Amino acid sequence: MSNFQYYRPNRFPPVVKNLLIINALVYVAQMTLQQSSPNFMENLFALHDVRSGFFYPHQIFTYMFLHGNFTHILFNMLAVWMFGSMLENHWGAKKFLQFYVICGIGAGLLHLLVLYIEMKPAWDYISMFPASEREKILHVNNILIQDKAINIATVGASGAVFGCLAAFGYLFPNSLIYVYFMIPVKAKWLVIMYGAVELWLAVRNSPGDTVAHFAHLGGAITGLIIVFIWNKTNRKTFY
Repeated sequence: MSNFQYYRPNRFPPVVKNLLIINALVYVAQMTLQQSSPNFMENLFALHDVRSGFFYPHQIFTYMFLHGNFTHILFNMLAVWMFGSMLENHWGAKKFLQFYVICGIGAGLLHLLVLYIEMKPAWDYISMFPASEREKILHVNNILIQDKAINIATVGASGAVFGCLAAFGYLFPNSLIYVYFMIPVKAKWLVIMYGAVELWLAVRNSPGDTVAHFAHLGGAITGLIIVFIWNKTNRKTFY
């Protein structure tokens, strides 16, 4: 009888499995409540600009468990399973959960910072007017200033997912990822490519683009910082 014990990575480690279940249940709740109470969960749990009347501090955590549509949650959860499983098997459940949550929070914080900076000139201009005139301006431009900028909700696990992708590329740079299930690309090049595309889209800021690109970048940057810090005390990383 052999004395050797072979390690088998868990295809559905506990944290990843529970993240998939929680996100699925939250999405079902969103779709169910949408019929009777439209936007109830989004107003309460999605991430809003800090100047919005719908903003609550807990949203920096809860927003990452909500999704906009089925395709949104499908691809995010597929990525959580693909990259999160490898990371959880590598780090363990507790460390991976910490990483995932911190990446999601980091993504949300950068998104809020960019929103604040982008809207600051408009709000500084409005603040120059007396209070009565300010209300008229806000009322006239209600759709432009309030609804389209301040009260838009941000949802999704994409920030945490980009953190997982960045960490995967750092820890397993030469692992092959099959893009569209056909094209083999090394993880390090895929991370660089995605990062460059997201940066370009974020800076371009095209009208009608509703994707929170800076949140994606925030998640990736947060993930790289965490892995770099952890890796300083444990150099056994590259595969």
